[in-house]
Amino acid sequence: MSFQIEYPPGATPLNVNEMAGLIPTYISTQGELNAVEQDNISRGESWAFLRKRKNVLTEKFLRELHKKMFGLVWKWAGTYRNSNKSIGVEWFQIPAEIHKLLADVQYWITHETYPMDEIAARFHHRLVWIHPFPNGNGRWARTMADVLLYSLGHERFSWGAGLKEGTLSEHGEARRRYIRSLGLADARNYDELLAFVRS
Repeated sequence: MSFQIEYPPGATPLNVNEMAGLIPTYISTQGELNAVEQDNISRGESWAFLRKRKNVLTEKFLRELHKKMFGLVWKWAGTYRNSNKSIGVEWFQIPAEIHKLLADVQYWITHETYPMDEIAARFHHRLVWIHPFPNGNGRWARTMADVLLYSLGHERFSWGAGLKEGTLSEHGEARRRYIRSLGLADARNYDELLAFVRS
């Protein structure tokens, strides 16, 4: 790869082995990479919302969604990372943490532990906190939260789109608010995240 990837604040840089997993050979600029990734993400989201699914709370579906969103761009799409990052659990803890999270969310839904928006927001936060993949975790986790809501007959989150403060993939106020709300959620304060996902 002949160019340096630019990462928005809070994004996880790829290591050398992960960078070697880039599939399109023609990419030479950040703009080209962004465009091909966005096209792949759009295809993945179209697949995800093509129909309501009975159970999206499976490891198979989580991994398949990541592969559908990034598999035309990165060879490792849908595969858990095998190195540690600046955020996320230790790489070898990922399968156990995903299993625990899926069981927790199923329990919350069955027992109505929280309102549905809070269940989906907590689900999203824990997916980002675990950070199972080399890259694309935020975009994938937002889609997973939306797929969960959609599968249960609830409206998808707006993810700050109504704030008119930029997108979450840009350096801007919307992304700063999103990252801050996730940091507060790390300390078990979900108020700002709950406000952001519906703003």
